Amino acid sequence: MKIIVLNCGSSSIKYQLFEMPAKEVLAKGLVDKIGLKGASIKHKRNDGKELILEGEIIDHQAGIEHLLAILISEKYGSIKSLEEIEAVGHRVVHAGEKFSSSVLITDEVIYALEECIELAPLHNPPNLKGIYAMKDLLPSVIQIGVFDTAFHQTMPPKSFLYGIPYALYEKYKIRRYGFHGTSHKYVSQRACDILGLDITKQKIITCHLGNGASMAAILDGKSLDTSMGMTPTEGLIMGTRCGDLDVGALLYIADKEETSIPFTNTLINKFSGMIGISGVSSDMRDIEAAAAEGNERAKISLEMYQYRVKKYIGAYAAAMGGVDLIIFTGGIGENDTATRTKSLEGLEFLGVEIDVKKSLKSRGKEDVISLPKSKVTVIVVPTDEELMIASDTYTIHEHILEETGY
Repeated sequence: MKIIVLNCGSSSIKYQLFEMPAKEVLAKGLVDKIGLKGASIKHKRNDGKELILEGEIIDHQAGIEHLLAILISEKYGSIKSLEEIEAVGHRVVHAGEKFSSSVLITDEVIYALEECIELAPLHNPPNLKGIYAMKDLLPSVIQIGVFDTAFHQTMPPKSFLYGIPYALYEKYKIRRYGFHGTSHKYVSQRACDILGLDITKQKIITCHLGNGASMAAILDGKSLDTSMGMTPTEGLIMGTRCGDLDVGALLYIADKEETSIPFTNTLINKFSGMIGISGVSSDMRDIEAAAAEGNERAKISLEMYQYRVKKYIGAYAAAMGGVDLIIFTGGIGENDTATRTKSLEGLEFLGVEIDVKKSLKSRGKEDVISLPKSKVTVIVVPTDEELMIASDTYTIHEHILEETGY
């Protein structure tokens, strides 16, 4: 069956067309700069044939109309008719406490996601635009929501509650939600499949390191804790996000600089992290190049980044009573050999022994980078959130067919 996966951002739509259950990507692309000058669609078929279109794309619905037209076009298409598409899988960032797994999108689910907009004001609205558009364009096709927060709904209260008056949690649901759940779920299961392990008997630490970064402690296949919080700002130092920060320090800055709440929010999300510390870039490659040339702030920012990853590994090992498997994924986790090596230095006491030569050669591929004698297996697993979304969509679609004959 054909499944299309949509990941709608504020001005973009990433998409992939899958043949399931074969897990074959038939086509993929990006609709970029929606509603802006220089809008474009970059489309690639599985046989390598590519198309780039430029022109006005006024909104998400128009973008989806264009990509659907390409999918059925005679020259660049992968299907003959839109009727071949049997389901749509949507990446949705925030589901609050409402959903602990992927779900069939109904009017009730849409209403629940609209209620979560204030928890993710930058992400949920465009995610919903994709749902609205597909509901209008392909009204008879099943839609499935796959949530970044769902995987972490297994966290116990000791992990997700903050040390604030409990009434604020009850009133506003202020708590740790965590993000990148689809990625953490995928790489933890994929690593166990590669190694022939039963995920329900493992202590796993997943490191999703990219411009946005988070880590998770996964005990017996379930998320026990994760570094991102109520918002994606908490936790590791990221490209432009500050990560863990004393809220007292933030209040002090706001008072001294006389900044508004919106400006302060922009400060910690857009101008902090690696770009704020290094003054060079939010891109790790640029920072490493500057550090190699002697830039002291670049060197310090790298040390801070690597130290924070190491600290979370230690904390999560303590929380789980040990660790069996450490997984690196994301653009930095998969490709930045120096960050991986430095983040793992000094963890021999946990049983981590790295094959440094192998690690330095391993980029963007599934690869065990620990020595055979290492008590803790360290593995690189490229994430595939789109495949995870397609798999969940397929599973729910088949269940619906079995139960209702929909």
